[in-house]
This record gives sequence, structure tokens and C-alpha cells, in this order.
Amino acid sequence: MTSDNPTSSAAGSAHAARYVVGVDVGTGSARAGIFDLAGHMVATAKRDIALFHTSGSIVEQSSAEIWNAVCDSVKEALAQAAVSPDQIAGIGFDATCSLVVLGESGQSLPVGPSEQAERDIIVWMDHRAVEQAERINAGGHEVLKFVGGKISPEMETPKLLWLLENRPQVFAAAWQFFDLTDFLTWRATGDLSRSTCTVTCKWTYLAHERRWDESYFRSVGLGVLADEGFARIGQSVVDAGTPLGNGLTAEAAAELGLRSGTPVATGVIDAHAGGIGTVGADGAPESCLAYVFGTSSCTMTTTRTPVFVPGVWGPYFSAMVPDAWLNEGGQSVAGAAIERLISMHPAASDARSRAEQEGQSLPTLLASLAAQAADNLSGVVSLADGLHVVPEFLGNRAPFADPHARAVIAGLGMEDDLDSLVALYIAGICSIGYGLRQIIEVQAAAGAPIERVVISGGAGRLDLVRQLLADATGKPVLAIQAEEPVLLGAAMLGGVAGGQFDDVRTAMARMSQISKTYEPATGDVAARHEARFRAFKQLQNVAREIR
Repeated sequence: MTSDNPTSSAAGSAHAARYVVGVDVGTGSARAGIFDLAGHMVATAKRDIALFHTSGSIVEQSSAEIWNAVCDSVKEALAQAAVSPDQIAGIGFDATCSLVVLGESGQSLPVGPSEQAERDIIVWMDHRAVEQAERINAGGHEVLKFVGGKISPEMETPKLLWLLENRPQVFAAAWQFFDLTDFLTWRATGDLSRSTCTVTCKWTYLAHERRWDESYFRSVGLGVLADEGFARIGQSVVDAGTPLGNGLTAEAAAELGLRSGTPVATGVIDAHAGGIGTVGADGAPESCLAYVFGTSSCTMTTTRTPVFVPGVWGPYFSAMVPDAWLNEGGQSVAGAAIERLISMHPAASDARSRAEQEGQSLPTLLASLAAQAADNLSGVVSLADGLHVVPEFLGNRAPFADPHARAVIAGLGMEDDLDSLVALYIAGICSIGYGLRQIIEVQAAAGAPIERVVISGGAGRLDLVRQLLADATGKPVLAIQAEEPVLLGAAMLGGVAGGQFDDVRTAMARMSQISKTYEPATGDVAARHEARFRAFKQLQNVAREIR
């Protein structure tokens, strides 16, 4: 896939154009993108990666497989772009906030009951540590106020505690516990430095004080990490975009098809890369909420001073925009909730076959059919009349921090035709918007209002989805020009590390531009969404009361 490739005239010249590489490791794939310094993607490549599911909410991956997928993706993207390794000014990485466990010399250790050493990653969505998270929360330690008052089982210290209690031999044998992003940068450079983004957002590092809180680890049962001076989770913590080590090692460079010594940036979590790639596009990061709508969703709000929001993670210092505070919310499943919702419908199988025959995804087909059935994109909400969804199949990440919450569907009838499947899809997309609105309203009440939503992520690419989100939240939704804003955010960090930009804010302003704005509907459509939002909250409350 190419959007602009100016290399042909530059190739071979003494002043060849400079490019940066962004690498994104999501839940199901590793991707690489090659960008020019104006933010245009000239090539991209992707490799799928496996997920291993086991009973007990266990989800695992292989760091070796992921690194190989990264290398293959970078080499293919370079070949597509016809860019010389000498033209690459820097490389940046982002990844899911998954826990990588390595023994001496970096060998993989088995993190679950399979005893397969290659399964050395506890994936972000793994909920094996719910009990540990609840015990930590019951202790009420002071650091919890920086994660919205409650730690999530998706974060790393509950998972570390689970390992210590359930697989003590693996915990003891571990040489390093990495967030996946930090594993990738270590694998590329040999530098053990951790990212301010990863350890602040997922490990309870206090970035505004540049320290770990020793008393927290002792109080929750992880005192051994404090005894070691935090050597296994990060003694050197640096901001995103900081160049690491001496750049790519000779070994990593050969595997990636790049030049040894190519600058490597300290990375970020994948959602935060999406934030970096989007919120600077209109020059006012503090007025925008970055909404990354993928398998799960993440909301990121930037403030100049710390704002404490119950049920919303943070405030985190320098976790996304340097020297600013970040509040992070989101939905434990978003795109995955829509997939699950529509897959339950009797017409899903036939509709999926039709979509495949037409060369598109099932959500894309349903969005197209919905648009055809209404006068305009905002009008499709009428197709879901009487049908309401609370899409919390895997709990509520924000603003309730409730891992036990579950989905609710109200208004289903006996219909089994395609029209009823389209209606269910529209109800689902609206429900994602109402969950987003809840987060926006809770943050505004706490002192972190926003004016606009800047969207990224694969599940949010369709015009229909963007318009429904604008209508459901009552906020303009902005899309940026970049097709792959998460990859762009990672590439921006590579540009900073490679000396092409003075800092991250400068890279954000120069490499990202707004392409389209979706204004929220008014009048009858706005009133309809207001009524549906009230129903959404009522169903949520009833489900909580029943439980």
C-alpha cells in the first residue's frame, strides 16, 4: 500500500530523502510503516501473530514469534518503499501493554500452565489476576490514586503477584519483567531502559517524582522487587522518543534489514502511539481527547496540571505528551464487542459469506447497508429503535473500573433477517459512543473537559462509525490524514530519536494533519441519542444491581 513515494528521484543522490520507521505490535499482528518527514506513509507491511487462550481467562503470546513478525514486516515495508537502509533516520516501537517474562540470557519462560517456554507473554487482556487486583485495591495504597483509585487486572503488578503466588519458580527464575514495548527496544538495542509511558501507566511508577514507591510493592506482597532495587522491572526510566543505547545492534540490524547504529526511540503503549499520532494535528493537544478504537478502546486526555478522575487511570506525568499530564480511560472491548455482538445473530453467517464474496469485512457491509437505508449517516440511528446494548462483555474499564461487569442486550425479538442484523450493529456502535460519552462527562466534572475527539484505530475507520460517535457523544469527531495514526505515532518517536525533530510536540505538529471533521447532529437526532443514553445508563445500573 503506498500513498506517496518520493524516493525515486532521491535514490542515489548525495542528499537522499530521509525516512522514519514505525513499528506497531497489536493484539493480533505486527506492522511496520515507512514515513517521510511530512508524515506521509510510503509503505506498510503486516504479519499476524498467534494468541493462545486457556481456561481461567488466560491469554498468552510468544515474544520470539512477535520479534520475528516485526523483522519480517520491516524488511517487507523497506522493499515496498524502495528505500535504502541508509535513508532511515530512526525507528520507533509501540506495542500492547502485555507482560514479557525472560530468564537469564533472555531465554523465554513459561508464564502459564501449558509449561511451553515460548509462551512467555501474559497478554494485556488476560484476566487471570482479578483476585490479586482486588486484594491490592482493598489495601488502598496511596499510589492507587494515580490509577483512578483502582488498579486493573490488565495492569502489570497484579499479574506479577499472580506469577509469584502461582508460578513461584518462574518468578524466581526471571531475569527481567518487560512491558512488551520495552522488550522490543531492548531486543533492538540491548538497552534495559524502560519507557516512562509503559511503567507509569501500567506498573505504578511515579513519573512526576521519578521513582518507584517501595512501600507499595511491600504492601501488596511484591517486596522482593524492592529488595532488588527494582532491577528486574526498570532502574533506568526515560521519556518516549529518547534515543536508546548506540542504536540498533549489529544482530538486530541484520534481522530488521536496517543499518547497525540506526537510532532507536524509547517506545510507548500502542494506544498512546495513536494519541501521539493524532492529538497534535490541530495544534492544541489539551483540547482534544484521543480515542483509539480498536479491539479495545482507549481514551487519552492531556492536561497541563494533574486531574484526578475516579475510575479513569492517571493522572500520569509525561506518559504521552512530554511534560503534560495524561488521563487514560477506555473500554475493555470495543471493536471486539461489536464483532461478538453481530456474530451472535442468526443472519451473521450468511452475511459474513456475502461480505467475503464482496471483498469486505462484515462490519463494513453492515455499515453500507445501514447507510443505504437512511437519508443520511446520522439518520441510521432510527434503524435501532427499541434495541439497546451495553457492550461490557469483558467488564467496564472506565469510568467504573469494574472487571465483573457484563454485557446487556434489551429489545431483541425473533427476527432473523439481515435488516435485524443491521439494526443490532447500529445499536452496538451507538453503545460504544455512549460509553465514550460517560468517560467524557466524568472527566469534565473532575476538571478535564475536552472540546473535540480525534479518532484512530481500525474499528473507527468507517464514516458511519465516526458520525455515530459524534452524534452519541455530542462532540465533533476529527479524523487525521494518516491512514495508520498508530504507526505514525511510533514513527514520530523514531524521528525525534534520529534528530529530525527537536522534541515530540514538534514532530506531532509537523507530521499530522486533520483531514475531516464529523459534526454532531442536532434536533430530533440529538434528542433520540439523549433518550438512548438515558436507557444505556439505566440498563447499566440494573445489571449492576442484579449482580
